[in-house]
Amino acid sequence: MTPSTAAIVPAAGAATRFGGNKLTADIAGRPLLDLTLHSLLDAGVPTVILVAAATGAFPQVPAAADRRVQPAVNPEPARGMFSSIQCGLAQVPVDVSWIIVLPADMPFVQPATVSRLIDAAATGMGNSGAAYVPVFGGRRGHPIVLPAALGEPLLEQPASSNLKAALLSLRVPMRELPVDDPGVVRDVDVKADL
Repeated sequence: MTPSTAAIVPAAGAATRFGGNKLTADIAGRPLLDLTLHSLLDAGVPTVILVAAATGAFPQVPAAADRRVQPAVNPEPARGMFSSIQCGLAQVPVDVSWIIVLPADMPFVQPATVSRLIDAAATGMGNSGAAYVPVFGGRRGHPIVLPAALGEPLLEQPASSNLKAALLSLRVPMRELPVDDPGVVRDVDVKADL
């Protein structure tokens, strides 16, 4: 695990389809967001930027109080998830080489998958401008690992965009990493997804 990584967890959405705060929904006795954060923390990611709609938004999520988790606030979350990613990008430490983006509603990603993606990115330095994405069952998923040099260009994209469109606009090459982890394509949008 390279120490020069930081993760962004966008968690400012309204979750209207879920019918309540899905990020605090119970999964085996733990809040959903706690599992998502531990996917990163248990992989050894030293800095996790949790972007919420307000300060102290998740007091019932134990991992949110971890010293490695840094809060960030998206003052206008209605603009969409990409605007939250941009709020996180603005707080990434300057000495970081790789940025991991994992949506808050993806609690089933295995820490080993996060580690594999970071290792693939770190060893693929010849393709330092590329982003790394996991693939399961022929589908691309999350987390996505981006070179930190993309931080500034992504901040200059419209906040109403999305990460996929922004990366396409910047012509960022995508490197696919096949993984044996269905969690990379399993997000939670409605209660049945639990």
